[in-house]
Amino acid sequence: MTLKIWGRPNSICTQRVLWACAEVAVPYELTLASATMGPHGHVSAGGKPYGIVDTPEYRAMNPNGSVPTIDDDGYVLWESNAIVCYLALTYGAKHLHGDGPRGLAQQMKWMSWTNEHLEPALHTLVMQCVRLAPAQRSPGAVEAARASTIPSLQRLDKLLAKQAFVAGDEFGIADIPVACALYRWMLFELETPALQNVQTWFAQVSARPGFITHVLPKQFHLS
Repeated sequence: MTLKIWGRPNSICTQRVLWACAEVAVPYELTLASATMGPHGHVSAGGKPYGIVDTPEYRAMNPNGSVPTIDDDGYVLWESNAIVCYLALTYGAKHLHGDGPRGLAQQMKWMSWTNEHLEPALHTLVMQCVRLAPAQRSPGAVEAARASTIPSLQRLDKLLAKQAFVAGDEFGIADIPVACALYRWMLFELETPALQNVQTWFAQVSARPGFITHVLPKQFHLS
Protein backbone atom coordinates (compact mmCIF):
# COMPACT_ATOMS: atom_id res chain seq x y z
CA MET A 1 0.00 0.00 0.00
CA THR A 2 1.33 3.46 -0.90
CA LEU A 3 2.04 5.81 1.98
CA LYS A 4 -0.54 8.62 2.08
CA ILE A 5 0.51 12.14 3.05
CA TRP A 6 -1.65 15.19 3.62
CA GLY A 7 0.21 18.48 3.43
CA ARG A 8 1.52 21.11 1.04
CA PRO A 9 4.89 21.61 -0.65
CA ASN A 10 5.39 25.10 0.81
CA SER A 11 4.91 23.86 4.37
CA ILE A 12 8.36 23.51 5.93
CA CYS A 13 7.00 20.66 8.06
CA THR A 14 5.67 18.83 5.01
CA GLN A 15 9.04 19.35 3.33
CA ARG A 16 10.69 17.44 6.17
CA VAL A 17 8.47 14.44 5.56
CA LEU A 18 8.84 14.49 1.78
CA TRP A 19 12.63 14.71 2.12
CA ALA A 20 12.58 11.77 4.54
CA CYS A 21 10.55 9.76 2.03
CA ALA A 22 13.28 10.41 -0.52
CA GLU A 23 15.98 9.27 1.92
CA VAL A 24 14.25 5.95 2.59
CA ALA A 25 12.90 5.51 -0.96
CA VAL A 26 9.26 5.17 0.08
CA PRO A 27 6.66 5.98 -2.58
CA TYR A 28 3.81 8.18 -1.45
CA GLU A 29 0.60 9.87 -2.51
CA LEU A 30 0.37 13.56 -1.54
CA THR A 31 -3.01 15.17 -0.99
CA LEU A 32 -2.87 18.96 -0.84
CA ALA A 33 -4.36 20.13 2.44
CA SER A 34 -4.15 23.33 4.48
CA ALA A 35 -6.24 25.77 6.46
CA THR A 36 -4.06 28.74 5.51
CA MET A 37 -2.58 28.16 2.05
CA GLY A 38 -4.01 27.39 -1.37
CA PRO A 39 -3.07 27.41 -5.05
CA HIS A 40 -3.00 31.21 -5.11
CA GLY A 41 -1.17 31.88 -1.86
CA HIS A 42 -1.88 32.61 1.78
CA VAL A 43 -5.37 33.39 3.07
CA SER A 44 -4.10 36.75 4.38
CA ALA A 45 -3.76 37.81 0.74
CA GLY A 46 -7.24 36.61 -0.12
CA GLY A 47 -6.28 33.13 -1.31
CA LYS A 48 -8.61 30.21 -0.87
CA PRO A 49 -7.04 27.40 1.18
CA TYR A 50 -6.73 23.82 0.01
CA GLY A 51 -8.98 22.86 2.89
CA ILE A 52 -9.60 19.24 3.94
CA VAL A 53 -8.07 19.81 7.37
CA ASP A 54 -11.36 20.97 8.88
CA THR A 55 -13.39 17.99 7.68
CA PRO A 56 -14.58 15.41 10.22
CA GLU A 57 -12.64 12.72 8.39
CA TYR A 58 -9.37 14.59 8.66
CA ARG A 59 -9.95 15.68 12.26
CA ALA A 60 -10.49 12.03 13.14
CA MET A 61 -6.92 11.42 11.98
CA ASN A 62 -5.41 14.66 13.27
CA PRO A 63 -7.50 16.56 15.83
CA ASN A 64 -5.24 19.61 15.46
CA GLY A 65 -6.23 20.15 11.85
CA SER A 66 -2.55 20.70 11.02
CA VAL A 67 -0.27 19.28 8.34
CA PRO A 68 1.38 16.96 7.66
CA THR A 69 -0.43 13.77 8.53
CA ILE A 70 0.38 10.31 7.19
CA ASP A 71 -1.48 7.03 6.83
CA ASP A 72 0.84 4.08 6.37
CA ASP A 73 -1.41 1.10 5.71
CA GLY A 74 -3.76 2.12 8.49
CA TYR A 75 -1.16 3.56 10.84
CA VAL A 76 -1.94 7.26 11.22
CA LEU A 77 0.59 9.74 12.55
CA TRP A 78 0.91 13.54 12.73
CA GLU A 79 3.69 15.98 13.71
CA SER A 80 6.52 16.15 11.21
CA ASN A 81 9.42 15.19 13.47
CA ALA A 82 7.55 12.14 14.70
CA ILE A 83 6.76 11.16 11.10
CA VAL A 84 10.38 11.58 9.99
CA CYS A 85 11.51 9.46 12.93
CA TYR A 86 8.92 6.79 12.11
CA LEU A 87 9.95 6.63 8.47
CA ALA A 88 13.62 6.29 9.38
CA LEU A 89 12.97 3.56 11.94
CA THR A 90 10.58 1.67 9.68
CA TYR A 91 12.23 2.00 6.27
CA GLY A 92 15.66 3.57 6.72
CA ALA A 93 19.22 2.53 7.44
CA LYS A 94 20.49 2.74 11.01
CA HIS A 95 22.66 5.78 10.33
CA LEU A 96 19.53 7.85 9.71
CA HIS A 97 18.11 7.35 13.19
CA GLY A 98 21.17 6.57 15.30
CA ASP A 99 22.43 3.40 16.94
CA GLY A 100 20.06 2.46 19.74
CA PRO A 101 18.12 4.67 22.15
CA ARG A 102 21.00 7.07 22.78
CA GLY A 103 21.69 7.56 19.10
CA LEU A 104 18.03 8.18 18.40
CA ALA A 105 17.81 10.58 21.32
CA GLN A 106 20.68 12.63 19.86
CA GLN A 107 18.79 12.94 16.59
CA MET A 108 15.54 13.85 18.32
CA LYS A 109 17.28 16.41 20.53
CA TRP A 110 18.25 18.55 17.55
CA MET A 111 14.92 18.05 15.82
CA SER A 112 13.19 19.41 18.93
CA TRP A 113 15.77 22.20 19.13
CA THR A 114 14.81 23.29 15.64
CA ASN A 115 11.15 23.53 16.59
CA GLU A 116 11.87 25.47 19.76
CA HIS A 117 14.73 27.75 18.73
CA LEU A 118 14.41 28.32 14.97
CA GLU A 119 10.83 27.74 13.89
CA PRO A 120 9.06 30.48 15.91
CA ALA A 121 11.22 33.22 14.41
CA LEU A 122 10.96 31.69 10.95
CA HIS A 123 7.18 31.79 11.16
CA THR A 124 7.36 35.47 12.07
CA LEU A 125 9.72 36.17 9.20
CA VAL A 126 7.74 34.35 6.53
CA MET A 127 4.59 36.19 7.58
CA GLN A 128 6.28 39.58 7.84
CA CYS A 129 8.47 39.30 4.75
CA VAL A 130 6.26 37.31 2.40
CA ARG A 131 2.66 36.60 3.30
CA LEU A 132 1.22 39.66 4.99
CA ALA A 133 0.19 42.66 2.93
CA PRO A 134 2.87 45.40 3.06
CA ALA A 135 0.67 47.64 5.20
CA GLN A 136 0.44 44.91 7.85
CA ARG A 137 4.18 44.26 8.12
CA SER A 138 6.34 45.38 11.02
CA PRO A 139 10.08 46.10 10.57
CA GLY A 140 10.42 45.83 14.32
CA ALA A 141 9.05 42.28 14.33
CA VAL A 142 11.47 41.33 11.55
CA GLU A 143 14.45 42.71 13.46
CA ALA A 144 13.39 41.02 16.69
CA ALA A 145 13.06 37.68 14.90
CA ARG A 146 16.43 38.14 13.20
CA ALA A 147 18.22 39.06 16.40
CA SER A 148 16.71 36.16 18.35
CA THR A 149 17.86 33.67 15.72
CA ILE A 150 21.54 34.66 15.53
CA PRO A 151 22.61 33.07 18.85
CA SER A 152 21.05 29.75 17.84
CA LEU A 153 22.86 29.80 14.50
CA GLN A 154 26.13 30.53 16.30
CA ARG A 155 25.57 27.57 18.63
CA LEU A 156 24.97 25.39 15.58
CA ASP A 157 28.20 26.66 14.04
CA LYS A 158 30.18 25.73 17.17
CA LEU A 159 28.66 22.25 17.13
CA LEU A 160 29.57 21.72 13.48
CA ALA A 161 33.18 22.68 14.19
CA LYS A 162 33.42 19.36 16.05
CA GLN A 163 31.45 17.02 13.81
CA ALA A 164 30.33 16.72 10.20
CA PHE A 165 26.58 16.54 10.79
CA VAL A 166 24.12 17.78 13.36
CA ALA A 167 23.91 14.61 15.45
CA GLY A 168 27.27 13.03 14.65
CA ASP A 169 29.60 12.02 11.86
CA GLU A 170 26.92 10.72 9.46
CA PHE A 171 23.87 12.31 7.88
CA GLY A 172 20.80 11.58 9.95
CA ILE A 173 17.22 12.66 10.46
CA ALA A 174 18.32 15.58 12.65
CA ASP A 175 19.87 17.23 9.62
CA ILE A 176 16.54 17.38 7.82
CA PRO A 177 14.59 19.93 9.92
CA VAL A 178 17.71 21.99 10.62
CA ALA A 179 18.55 22.25 6.91
CA CYS A 180 14.97 23.13 5.97
CA ALA A 181 14.96 25.90 8.55
CA LEU A 182 18.39 27.22 7.63
CA TYR A 183 17.55 27.40 3.94
CA ARG A 184 14.40 29.39 4.59
CA TRP A 185 16.42 31.73 6.80
CA MET A 186 18.97 32.20 4.01
CA LEU A 187 16.27 33.18 1.54
CA PHE A 188 15.28 36.17 3.66
CA GLU A 189 18.79 37.60 3.08
CA LEU A 190 19.01 39.10 6.55
CA GLU A 191 22.22 40.27 8.16
CA THR A 192 24.01 37.20 9.52
CA PRO A 193 27.49 36.75 10.99
CA ALA A 194 30.00 34.46 9.28
CA LEU A 195 29.09 30.81 9.92
CA GLN A 196 31.78 28.86 8.10
CA ASN A 197 31.04 25.49 9.69
CA VAL A 198 27.33 25.84 8.99
CA GLN A 199 28.11 26.71 5.39
CA THR A 200 30.33 23.63 4.99
CA TRP A 201 27.66 21.37 6.45
CA PHE A 202 24.90 22.98 4.40
CA ALA A 203 26.83 22.44 1.17
CA GLN A 204 26.75 18.71 1.87
CA VAL A 205 23.13 18.32 2.94
CA SER A 206 21.75 20.62 0.26
CA ALA A 207 23.27 18.39 -2.43
CA ARG A 208 21.09 15.44 -1.39
CA PRO A 209 18.33 14.58 -3.90
CA GLY A 210 15.58 14.89 -1.29
CA PHE A 211 16.60 18.45 -0.49
CA ILE A 212 16.93 19.41 -4.15
CA THR A 213 13.46 18.10 -4.98
CA HIS A 214 11.44 19.07 -1.94
CA VAL A 215 13.20 22.01 -0.29
CA LEU A 216 15.34 23.88 -2.81
CA PRO A 217 12.61 25.50 -5.00
CA LYS A 218 12.27 29.08 -3.78
CA GLN A 219 8.53 29.14 -4.48
CA PHE A 220 8.11 26.61 -1.67
CA HIS A 221 9.30 29.28 0.79
CA LEU A 222 8.55 32.68 -0.69
CA SER A 223 4.84 32.17 -1.20
